[in-house]
Amino acid sequence: MQVNIFETAQEMGESAAKKGAEAIISAIEKRGEAFIILATGASQFTLLDALVDQQGINWSKCTIFHLDEYVGIDETHPASFVLYLKQRFLQRVPDVKEFVFIKGNTNDTDQEIARVSTAIENVNIDVAFVGIGENSHLAFNDPPADFETTNPYIRVELDTKCRQQQANEGWFASLGDVPHSAISMSIQQILKSATIICSVPDLRKAEAVKQTIEGEISNLHPASILQSHSDTWVFLDKDAASQLENKIE
Repeated sequence: MQVNIFETAQEMGESAAKKGAEAIISAIEKRGEAFIILATGASQFTLLDALVDQQGINWSKCTIFHLDEYVGIDETHPASFVLYLKQRFLQRVPDVKEFVFIKGNTNDTDQEIARVSTAIENVNIDVAFVGIGENSHLAFNDPPADFETTNPYIRVELDTKCRQQQANEGWFASLGDVPHSAISMSIQQILKSATIICSVPDLRKAEAVKQTIEGEISNLHPASILQSHSDTWVFLDKDAASQLENKIE
């Protein structure tokens, strides 16, 4: 795990995007295509803005998967992660080869999980862009996370701290409006990625960052599993890094 700390979230996002772009370009040069995972949420704002502006990426050679979606949310809902990626990324990079998205508002959640799992199960992901939650979740794998399942996507129940975070960030009017479950990429599927770029800004994430980087690997702090991945790059702003004992800038 390589930890990088920056003065501002803007600098963090730009550096994370540059590192991710290098991996994408390298994959395209080697295999003629790249497979990418994109995260959503407030932590990814500056990263996605910077990634769109990176030079030298042939997006027509890139297939993109996204991490998670609320069960029961239509893609027109303001909190939909599909809508988020369409507005913040895909509309600005219109020549992406393929976007494999999760349909949250489906009549058969199990069937939808099977569909997206089939789409990714034989794919070698080159770069996964992720964040972590205030409860240390990775994707929507809230504590205690399932570290063992090899199913690419799973249905998960969201804990109260996770749901409160979504309300506090303004995605929903109140805690009561936040769905209780989601379809999420599993921990083991994320770890299959060749390179993981983890971007985490904000003081409210400081405790989760400390547990992720300096704590023991535990499913009670799901993002701590990133310590076991050989090519994980963590990008923090100074607020998110404020509780770390060993600050390497």
